[in-house]
Amino acid sequence: MNLVEAPENPDPKPTFEGIPAEKGYYFPAEFAEHEATWLSWPHNPDTWPGKIESIFPAYTQFIKLVAEGEKVNINVGNKKMAEEAYSVIEKAGADMNRIFFYLNPTNDAWCRDHGPAFLVNPEADHNKIIVDWGYNAWGEKYPPYDLDDAIPRRIALQKKLPFTIVDIVMEGGSVDFNGKGTVLTTTSCLLNENRNPHLTKEQIEEYLRGFYGVTNILWLGDGIVGDDTDGHIDDLTRFVNEGTVVTVVEEDSSDENYQPLRENLERLQILKTEEGKPLNVVELPMPSARYYQGQRLPCSYANFYICNNYVIVPVFDDPNDEKALDILQNYFPNRKVVGINSIDIIWGLGSFHCLSQQEPKV
Repeated sequence: MNLVEAPENPDPKPTFEGIPAEKGYYFPAEFAEHEATWLSWPHNPDTWPGKIESIFPAYTQFIKLVAEGEKVNINVGNKKMAEEAYSVIEKAGADMNRIFFYLNPTNDAWCRDHGPAFLVNPEADHNKIIVDWGYNAWGEKYPPYDLDDAIPRRIALQKKLPFTIVDIVMEGGSVDFNGKGTVLTTTSCLLNENRNPHLTKEQIEEYLRGFYGVTNILWLGDGIVGDDTDGHIDDLTRFVNEGTVVTVVEEDSSDENYQPLRENLERLQILKTEEGKPLNVVELPMPSARYYQGQRLPCSYANFYICNNYVIVPVFDDPNDEKALDILQNYFPNRKVVGINSIDIIWGLGSFHCLSQQEPKV
């Protein structure tokens, strides 16, 4: 088993000084080449009440596919959890030589939001750094979250990477990048009073520029119904190349998602890239509304994950599954677009993109 020990210092001081963007660092697009994908092993039964065991067939299939093209680094609470995870992943047929377990305890599994943000500058002495944003479980919704909040700096120590701590709340699922200076986000999340009530929109934009290395910030409005993150962009609109986004639309005018998604589509049609060019906007269907124990689930094909070999898309036994996969395949000629059933995973109110965070290759 590839096991990385816990860092010796549980409360390290930042080792990167200054503003990353001023030193040439930026957050690459997800479709840029990865060194690894980071995950946090699911273990909290409250996240999938009554059905956590049911998620592992789809979750380990996801790991198997990702590991075909890159390393998979998994945060685990202890060696016993590592051994249990190893056994389940091995049975799924994954290449275990590419699976690494890091002794980092977590409160939950949503590594997109609590994991490290990797910035790169190929010309710098340290060509990769970690930005450790603040994390408060989507506006104090699911305490405790102290272990999750510590994950980025622990990984920085384990990988011997410089890191900086930014004392504002920022979640990886709330931003999507084209790698050339443009970021997509939503007002419903980043401007929500449960995140950074002391900051204005302009101040938040300064943090985005300074600590993600972007120059062009594009704001959309509300997220989809059932999304407990207050409207993460990764359920709405995603870059598939430097100038093209796919955005979910609802065709049923009686559905609660119809109007907010229509408004986001209208916004996208007038927004421009960092070069001043109109975005190429591609419409992606929504699956039919799905409920569990009376709760609307945030089912969305936009929560796909781009890894080196595949684009892995949550599907829902829905007539629009194949249509969504076909649309996405048009924009990823060098990757295979694959659907994995997400009906059980989505009960946790997120899917494959929410569960993962990419580490770029430099």
